[in-house]
Amino acid sequence: MASFNDSVIENFRAHDGVLGGHWEGKTTLLLHTPGRKTGKVTINPLVAAPDGDSYLVCGSAGGAPDDPQWVANLEAVDGPVTIELGAQTLKADHRVARPGRDEDWERLYGVWRAYWPDAADYETKTDRKFPIAVITAR
Repeated sequence: MASFNDSVIENFRAHDGVLGGHWEGKTTLLLHTPGRKTGKVTINPLVAAPDGDSYLVCGSAGGAPDDPQWVANLEAVDGPVTIELGAQTLKADHRVARPGRDEDWERLYGVWRAYWPDAADYETKTDRKFPIAVITAR
């Protein structure tokens, strides 16, 4: 997965955040998160559904049985994170909404699901409900 993400990140940066192919016409951001154990910063390219002044990214991991590591790492961050959006590198506030815990999860997930058509396929691969991160650039 790392080499796939590396190629997406390289393409993202080479084209000021505009991706073609499967992501054409969709907003994508690069989320920088420090590892909660190692402190090493990882960068994850994520489809980002616009929602007012924020962007919604989903911890679907393509329908894998477990949340991707970036979700737990993001939840452990106290303070802003770094994102790349288009050609800009920005600080962003964040929170992770989870089903059964956050009353707005259903609405947030609905926005992301409507934005990213692959979501319906991801849902068939697991019984897990996906967390949604709300990312708001400063």
